[in-house]
Amino acid sequence: MTSLLVSNLVLFATYAGVIAVLLPQHVADIDPDDKVGNLALVTSASALATLFVQPIVGALSDRTRSRLGRRSPWIVFGGVGGGLCVIALQFSTSAGVLTTVWVLAQVLLNALQGPTTAIIADRVDVNGRGIASALSGVGVAIGAAAGITFAGRQLTHLGVGYTTFGVAMIAMSVLFVLLNPDTSSATDEHPPFRWGAFLRGFWVSPRRHPDYAWAFGGRFFMVLGYQAVQNYTLYILTDHLGMSTADAGSLYGVTSMISSVTMVAGTVVFGKLSDRLGRRKIFVFVATIVMAGAIAVPLAVPSPTAMIVYAAICGIGYGAYMAVDLALMIDVLPSQGDMGRDLGVLNVASNIPQALTPVVAAGLLGVFAGNYASIFVWAIVAVVASSLFVLPIKSVR
Repeated sequence: MTSLLVSNLVLFATYAGVIAVLLPQHVADIDPDDKVGNLALVTSASALATLFVQPIVGALSDRTRSRLGRRSPWIVFGGVGGGLCVIALQFSTSAGVLTTVWVLAQVLLNALQGPTTAIIADRVDVNGRGIASALSGVGVAIGAAAGITFAGRQLTHLGVGYTTFGVAMIAMSVLFVLLNPDTSSATDEHPPFRWGAFLRGFWVSPRRHPDYAWAFGGRFFMVLGYQAVQNYTLYILTDHLGMSTADAGSLYGVTSMISSVTMVAGTVVFGKLSDRLGRRKIFVFVATIVMAGAIAVPLAVPSPTAMIVYAAICGIGYGAYMAVDLALMIDVLPSQGDMGRDLGVLNVASNIPQALTPVVAAGLLGVFAGNYASIFVWAIVAVVASSLFVLPIKSVR
């Protein structure tokens, strides 16, 4: 479980540091007058390209036969390849090249993420999945904060930031496999491979598996709301609050550290409580309401102090959400034999909103003449909507 924490820490430090800080600054350096539109191009293109990477790789890893096990080859391939691409980002001199390299990096990092997520379903008993999910969430929280804090200090040294994240990804993926050897799958038996059956397997009927569909919808709207503010925080601080780039980078680091502390607290406390009470839904529901309240603070009082308050409260809510969301997802899987594939399909609920968020944000800023308050309103609506999808789930308390 500790290795899962570290794995998520490095992966999400890379995601957060690159997506939230290095890419926006890189885009602004290339073309400051069209940074919002170009950032939308870079992030939406990469999100669209990775929509089905996790379910496809998850399904392939379910069938992989190797002496290293089912998941390990994909973890090493994705981590090493993705790390090299992150390092190469620093050499991009146009929005088109930056988009191409980041798309490839995202595809490879998603090829790592899907099989890594499936390890919880593979190796952790149902009664321990809440704490396993919580520890994974702690890794996400600390990693995101550390990545943003570090990247915020590299706004004038982007190459250092990209290289550090890339090397960390390569080292983490190799060490994870070496320290957590999987059982050999070299002699596993599988039905003959047929493309038709393989592709049909990605469709999960909402009529036959309604809880799976409700869980998909809940995560979809949660990510849609959370990422709306998260991905544009640097521009919110500079363009909405009028801070300098240096001051914005410093404050972003501070808010990230505050958020990580409260997120870890929320994750550990509510993850353990969820396992002890055997309940998931109530924690997910309350977490979304807390997050909506947090987003309302800088909407009502647009100031650096309000962003700090937002970070502290939102950290608690998102920590509680992360603590039980993955456990809930595993609990509603329709098939125990295709967990990698089915978890990958659920992860599409994270990728689609990431593709839509920059498009929606650019559209809102265009319609409302650059008023970032529109993004906060949108985020509140999406997060509250996500809570409504949890209530109809029947197979999980």
